[in-house]
Amino acid sequence: MFRKYGTLALLGDVQIGKTALMIKYVNDTYDPHYKKTEGVNFMEKTIELDQTDIRFSIYDLGGSKEFENMLPLATQDAISVCFLFDLTRRESLENVKNWWKLVKLSSRNSNAIPVLIGTKYDIFLEMPKEHQSYVHSRSIQFAKSLKSSLIFISTSDSINVQKVFKILISKSFDLKLTIPEFFRIGEPILIHSTATLDSVL
Repeated sequence: MFRKYGTLALLGDVQIGKTALMIKYVNDTYDPHYKKTEGVNFMEKTIELDQTDIRFSIYDLGGSKEFENMLPLATQDAISVCFLFDLTRRESLENVKNWWKLVKLSSRNSNAIPVLIGTKYDIFLEMPKEHQSYVHSRSIQFAKSLKSSLIFISTSDSINVQKVFKILISKSFDLKLTIPEFFRIGEPILIHSTATLDSVL
């Protein structure tokens, strides 16, 4: 059994579900009541993947501007940086650009694998088709720009939660990845290969 270690960072605006995702994945619990992250939250988990024992730490950075100075703590040694946005709030998607720039400016870590994650997919499905279409195409454009995987999730409904971490860990440690991909409007988007991303839109 091989052993590997790593750090993952969750970044994004306030109230988009970063902490909820981390707790759901690590403890398999979900609390619908919002609790603001003060500074940086931290949790650990050990899994077995592709006959490899992997232990990793997850850093969840508060989305308020006052915590930007703590960004290096979350990203400096990260093997993967997850940029989260709320699928129901367009501005949180547009702000991914700002988070990307902050990481580039504040961290010397140029090897971290980016992952773009849209949260609250269950609510997103109830929104107007025009909104769904815009967010679908815009998020794919962002993923292409970042050269990242793109995944839509619902923490409350346990949609793609486990797959998010399986994908980013597999990519970070170059492990075998056989998860099916989805890229059409109305589907819980899950794109992890460059070939699929390039073929969409």
